Amino acid sequence: MLGLKRLGLLATLVVVGLAPATAAQAAAQPSTQDTQYLQALHQVNLTEIETGNLAQQKGQNQQVKDLGAQFVTDHTQLDQTVQSTAQQLNVQLPNAPNADQQQVVDRLKNLSGAEFDKAWVTAELAGHVQAIQATQTEISQGSEQSVVQLAQNALPVLQAHYDALVALAQTLGVPVPQTSASGTPSPGGSATTPAPGGTESPTPGGTESPTPGGTESPAPGGTESPAPSAS
Repeated sequence: MLGLKRLGLLATLVVVGLAPATAAQAAAQPSTQDTQYLQALHQVNLTEIETGNLAQQKGQNQQVKDLGAQFVTDHTQLDQTVQSTAQQLNVQLPNAPNADQQQVVDRLKNLSGAEFDKAWVTAELAGHVQAIQATQTEISQGSEQSVVQLAQNALPVLQAHYDALVALAQTLGVPVPQTSASGTPSPGGSATTPAPGGTESPTPGGTESPTPGGTESPAPGGTESPAPSAS
């Protein structure tokens, strides 16, 4: 009898020991906001990597080439974190940029020289505004800590990209989207060229595109949406 009681106690301990793990798994389910941001930022990264490579191949201005190379490096690193986080949370990521982002990529492929440089900077500015907005939304509205932390880490990278693009735009005579009083990109920017991470990508907070890099949706994106759209 004593042996049976001990076995019963062990069984109870095993069940109790499994309960926290089950609860943790349930708690790990990301919200719609978190899910859309991961997906949008991934699309932003895919777009930024592709347009960054185009900048190196087709750019006439050396700064365009250099910035494109930097974007490829930074967005490749950022996307590694996006993919690992999505895998941990069982979030399925898209395997290609959204329709608006792909339209921008296709347009850039048909341009060359100074025309390419200006179109690339315009698209990248719009995409990064979207990506920054999506990332700020995730930071304020996200519920899954790992995704919020990812957004917090991504924001300074996206902002640095945007600042570099603004400086380059001034050199090339390209219009710069409006910014808020704090200096961060704000909705309603003046850029009119659709950017990768266009308005179709979901973004945290219900805005239509990131993106997580605009060029980087997210959303975060296009040239850079999530959501998150460009950087």
